[in-house]
Amino acid sequence: MTAQDSATRPAAIAPQASASVSIPAPTPAPTAASTSGTALAALGVLCFSISFPATAWALTGFGPWSATGLRGSVAGLLAALYLLAVRAPLPRRHQWPGLLVVALGCVLGFPLLTTLALRTSSTAHSAVVIGVLPLATAVFAALRTGRRPSRVFWAAALAGAAAVLVFTALQSHGRPTGADLYLFAAVLICAAGYAEGGRLSRELPGAQVIAWAVVAALPVTLLTVALALPAEPVHLGVKALAGLAYTAAVSQFGGFVLWYRGMAAIGVPRASQFQLAQPLLTLVWSVLLLGEALPAAAPVTAVVVLVCIAVTQRART
Repeated sequence: MTAQDSATRPAAIAPQASASVSIPAPTPAPTAASTSGTALAALGVLCFSISFPATAWALTGFGPWSATGLRGSVAGLLAALYLLAVRAPLPRRHQWPGLLVVALGCVLGFPLLTTLALRTSSTAHSAVVIGVLPLATAVFAALRTGRRPSRVFWAAALAGAAAVLVFTALQSHGRPTGADLYLFAAVLICAAGYAEGGRLSRELPGAQVIAWAVVAALPVTLLTVALALPAEPVHLGVKALAGLAYTAAVSQFGGFVLWYRGMAAIGVPRASQFQLAQPLLTLVWSVLLLGEALPAAAPVTAVVVLVCIAVTQRART
């Protein structure tokens, strides 16, 4: 019996050994995909960080409604060309309600509300207030998916929101301005769109999610252009046209394509870490591109929000 056992054991062990050796072999491909995904996610955040300065430039030549309508219309035409180029199939019937939420939050509501806010608010101030967007998105995602984040998650989310509220109160002498109300509304509506877009990205390619949302909003944005352009003053200039082109081609569409492809490659938790740098990058662009003077509380509040978002990300994962 013992001799037989000793003779048969190597035969039983050999397949296990060979199987365990063959598993680590395909590691180079994921490494390459991870590297490209990291680069795409970082580029997406970099693109978004310039959106507020570009919007401020667009407002030098267009009214807020015209700028928003033109931004969505140009992005809608680019998105339609993209969908035709990749021969994307039509979304299924049950996916359209979610796409309409993305369109309302990310294509119509957020651009319009932030554009209205930037008429009277600095980009630095707006960047700090909007910096709470990842926290709001995490809350909406938790409510939408039915998950129950930990107490640490909720504590960090509330701390980040409190930091932004304190900053807003200090800057407005205890009374929120009309621009602040626009920004808070923009955070809520965009967070809903982000959360719904993240859910849909499990069923559709991420780039197609934003493309279909922009195309779905095209009738509204075209109507906005037709009504707003004759009613609002237009002063064409290099900055106005450059800002409009950037917000339409990059902020509204191209940046989302990079962002969603990056998330698909490296996962939402890792990609979302790059978004922590967006408010700080916008503060830098507000100084370099617009020559704004930063209030002392702006970078401090941005760092506090960054830390709170980092805690929520770790608590979620």
